[in-house]
Amino acid sequence: MYFKQILDDHNGCASYVIASRDSRDAAIVDPSADLAPYAALLAERGFHLRYVIDTHIHADHISLARALAATHDVEVCLHEAAAVTYPHRALSDGEEVPLGRLRLRFWHTPGHRPELTSILVVDPERGPEPAMVLTGDSLLAGDVGRPDFGGGDAEAQFESIGRLLRLPDWVAVFPGHFEGPCGKSMSGRPSTTIGYERLYNRLLHLRREAFVEALTSGVPPRPLNMWAIEATNRGQADANWAMLTTAPQVPQVEVEALAERAPEAVVMDVREPEEYEAGHVPGAISLPQAELASRLAEIPHEVPLFVICRTGGRSLRVTQFLRTCGMQQATNVRGGTEAWRAQGKSLVVGPQADGNLQTGALVSTTNPRQPRVRGRKQ
Repeated sequence: MYFKQILDDHNGCASYVIASRDSRDAAIVDPSADLAPYAALLAERGFHLRYVIDTHIHADHISLARALAATHDVEVCLHEAAAVTYPHRALSDGEEVPLGRLRLRFWHTPGHRPELTSILVVDPERGPEPAMVLTGDSLLAGDVGRPDFGGGDAEAQFESIGRLLRLPDWVAVFPGHFEGPCGKSMSGRPSTTIGYERLYNRLLHLRREAFVEALTSGVPPRPLNMWAIEATNRGQADANWAMLTTAPQVPQVEVEALAERAPEAVVMDVREPEEYEAGHVPGAISLPQAELASRLAEIPHEVPLFVICRTGGRSLRVTQFLRTCGMQQATNVRGGTEAWRAQGKSLVVGPQADGNLQTGALVSTTNPRQPRVRGRKQ
């Protein structure tokens, strides 16, 4: 067997190349970021691509599965519950596909997303048990995938994790993320084992109610451009440009600049609506980062634009993205709302009023937000 993990440090994603050294047949799982490494590896090793598999519909990065499959004239494989508009091979729970002497066995492990499937890699000539499992965003190193990206289910996640924990301790776990917004407490390790997570993953020691509570409270912010990215991965939009793939230097200012800004300048708060309502800089408008690429037309292009979040991290990435879209008036506010608060400046509590973003006035979010979390009825 040949196995290679490819890490995308910019987005915290992991993808995988699995191949049979005998037949030279290969599968690529969750490809992202750049086609070049996959093409180079296939050519160098003389592998024949047979399957391109997405473990689920991604919401934080653009999947390259369709582009890769088209290049090599193979099908994209997804679980049969995946709601996509493009042709694909629908996989069912327990289905196996051959890869030379290897077998890829698909386990439906919903929770993070309803269609998420894990992939058990079995080499029958070595033994009947799987040597490894690719868990997508189900079981992560030190965490589990969050269930609030739309259609997720914390109780389904509890059941799926329980299923994975019935695997032997020695089974190696290769998740779809090692950092980023898909979990609150990922350890940063790109792989782990079932046994290690059974012992040291704190979430796996919780009973059902406590597990659901842990997953549905204090969730991290939704990822940058989630609306546009998810729609693209479903085949409902064409926004490949919505994934930030670089980290350009951008101008930054301290919070004092907000108090001295020109009358026509706009302050854009990219936090979640509930964060904004809990306290925002006077005059700031709300446009959550998850909705940004889908609402670019609402953002004024010809006036100074100050981008702010809680401490400056999210707003930095938003500013970088806006600059790559040609909005050279965008500037990041260092320290964010917390720096404003630390200087004793007042914050406005409550939702924003009606208005027009183009004029710098307050504006309401007109697009419905996806549900934060859905739990199954008992």
